[in-house]
Amino acid sequence: MPLTDDVGERADAYASAPLLNCLIREVAQPCPADQEGRRVYRLPGAGRLLRVRDGRRPAEPEVYTAGRWRRVDHAELVKLVAEELRRHTGLSNDELPAEMIDSREAVAALLTARDRATPPGDPYLRSEQSLVTGHPHHPAPKARGGAPVTSWLPYAPEAHVRFPLVLLGARADTVVEDGDTAALDALGQAPPGYRLLPAHPWQLDLVGRGLAEAFADGRLIRLGTTPFDVWPTAAIRTVHAPDSDLFLKFSLDVRITNDVRRLWRHDLLKLRRTDSAVTAAFAALGGPAAWLSDRGYRTAGFAFEELAVVVRDGLRGHVPPGATPLLAAALAEGFDGNPLDGPVDPEVWWAAYLRQVLPPALTAFARHGVVLEAHLQNSLVAVDADGVPVQALFRDAEGVKLLPEVSRAAGWERLVYCLFVNNLSEIAAALVERHPGFDPWPAVRRELARHDLPEAAGLLTSPTLPGKTNLLLRWTRADGADARYRPLPNPLAGAEGEGGRAVEAL
Repeated sequence: MPLTDDVGERADAYASAPLLNCLIREVAQPCPADQEGRRVYRLPGAGRLLRVRDGRRPAEPEVYTAGRWRRVDHAELVKLVAEELRRHTGLSNDELPAEMIDSREAVAALLTARDRATPPGDPYLRSEQSLVTGHPHHPAPKARGGAPVTSWLPYAPEAHVRFPLVLLGARADTVVEDGDTAALDALGQAPPGYRLLPAHPWQLDLVGRGLAEAFADGRLIRLGTTPFDVWPTAAIRTVHAPDSDLFLKFSLDVRITNDVRRLWRHDLLKLRRTDSAVTAAFAALGGPAAWLSDRGYRTAGFAFEELAVVVRDGLRGHVPPGATPLLAAALAEGFDGNPLDGPVDPEVWWAAYLRQVLPPALTAFARHGVVLEAHLQNSLVAVDADGVPVQALFRDAEGVKLLPEVSRAAGWERLVYCLFVNNLSEIAAALVERHPGFDPWPAVRRELARHDLPEAAGLLTSPTLPGKTNLLLRWTRADGADARYRPLPNPLAGAEGEGGRAVEAL
């Protein structure tokens, strides 16, 4: 993303790109490029023309008005999109435009904070804290529930922060837990009759008043803070404690992208069953791929969702010696230390990436009925000293689906979206951007052909792939888990040599 000296202009550029991606994918109708080579689209609601500087992060939006092209900033783009969606759907929505503005203001605050912050020395942590754009196809990826910047910025991974966790004591007879939560007891010392319950500071700020009675009657007590800092990861509510090599996932009562990020009771109650199924599937896979197990959860029965914390595997027991784990989303977004910026051979690097990422996800589905949520933010890639992928790691049991709890067709559609559209297409586009002329899709076809899976064979001939419609989903106020897809051109079914153009179409 090109930067200027002005934070406002930079924030506009960062916030406009994913919104434009949504508008182009879900609503706009493509027209021939103009004489300047810019992509032109017709907005069917009002018939207006929109043009953008082309690329995986479209920029410099303009509308055709009174016989000329006029540049629009992010605020004008939000109004344009809202008017178009009202005409397109027949529905009104005051919440989403506010989220779009909130997202842009959050980006401005993050850019200001990053200009003053020192990034972590660990390349893994840098990768987790690099996502200023965030989800590249969401209209408001950085919205933080409209809360004041001061309430969330101290805990924002993009601001390169770290902080201690709050330690609570929950009266032992109120504690509810399942699985292996022993790592929580090593975080501090609880007095007799109490169990240790760590809390995210923002989590407590969000639900604090609702806990006043529990603090007053002794069901909860404050035990200070951890003697060490934790680092927030890209998931915001999940933090990493490097010294103890532990991940902890908390419950946040705030909408981030499509969902309120609370640890919901129904998800917690099936956590161990889901995680055990994935753990067993990965144990049977062989090879270097790893699953970061959500070992268990602990909470208090009187605030089951509000105070829940999930214990997740660390990295040391999974990553090979000498390899460096990196967040896959950061490879697409960019960060200091990104191996894609080095002198890599795109053919070699891409083939290695596919060898690590595709087989475990496809085999887990085919042989074990496990549908990984293998999108960029739930995927890590460990690279060797030359920056070449040597391992894929996956995480987040909450997003995993199991067959036959979902139908095979629905599970495959979800896997294709997460793995091919969200993950592979974004990494492929980042490679094509750095190596013009590189066609990533023949290698994907070759890797897919190695798998004796009927759906994989069908994917090679299907004219379309499913693209999630986050803009329309939020505008129609659909449930965040109710994924809706729009057919996108399938680059795997196209003739070789057209891969670069197909990447941009996704």
